Amino acid sequence: MDNNSVNRTNIIGAGEVGSAISVDMDKHSIHKMNSNFWDTKGNEILGATSLPLYGAFVSEEKCQLFGDVSGKKLLEIGCGSGQSLQYHGERKASELWGMDISENQIEKTRQHLTACGLTAQLVCSPMEEECGIPKDYFDFVYSIYAIGWTTDLEGTFSRIASYLKKDGVFIFSWSHPIHKCVVAENNTLAFKKNYFDESWYSVSLNEGTLTLSDRKLSTYVNALSKAGFVIEQMIEQSDEEIIQSCGDNNEFAKKAKMLPVTFVFKARKH
Repeated sequence: MDNNSVNRTNIIGAGEVGSAISVDMDKHSIHKMNSNFWDTKGNEILGATSLPLYGAFVSEEKCQLFGDVSGKKLLEIGCGSGQSLQYHGERKASELWGMDISENQIEKTRQHLTACGLTAQLVCSPMEEECGIPKDYFDFVYSIYAIGWTTDLEGTFSRIASYLKKDGVFIFSWSHPIHKCVVAENNTLAFKKNYFDESWYSVSLNEGTLTLSDRKLSTYVNALSKAGFVIEQMIEQSDEEIIQSCGDNNEFAKKAKMLPVTFVFKARKH
């Protein structure tokens, strides 16, 4: 690890968390650090993003990317505390599966779904690794603000394609890379990070530490294509109604009027 701080502003969701420390790309140490982060401080620090929201200012209720999921088999990558699985369970999905790198998050999901009268098959594993999830099985695989944590984007997309039936759908959201490059300063927006920089870095937040990389949109597009997906839709426009509901003094909403802060892809297995 390089312990020299770099002048890089890291933005996760709505939060701007200051400078980061460049790190070497080591999958094992990154998995260990991030699973510990979500076991301990994750929800407390970053909160939880779940359906019907795909992230800041983008909602399934407006986009309707899933359509009717009744009778469908769904797998969530990065199931967090289980709210998105609940959303689909209440819409009569026939099977719910969830994966997460954090044992603590898996237990939260199990407790939450039990309280809602729902059940799911839950797997604790990094999304990059073989973990016994059935192949050619699911109608939908989806991920709400979790795919960006992968240490191997192409490998993860290839594995997700293997889980889906032919013509199955993959839907995922993440923080828009342009949003992560730009900060608000003195009523203006200023670039603080190179959009093309995809190197890994760590950030310390309230006694927790996380590690990630900010990928270009083209990196996601090309990885989807390589895995055999056909992109059907991409959303990066903020929902004006949600922006208006935040009020005139919300700085994050002001930023969302000028540039995308969340992106969503819907792709189909070829």
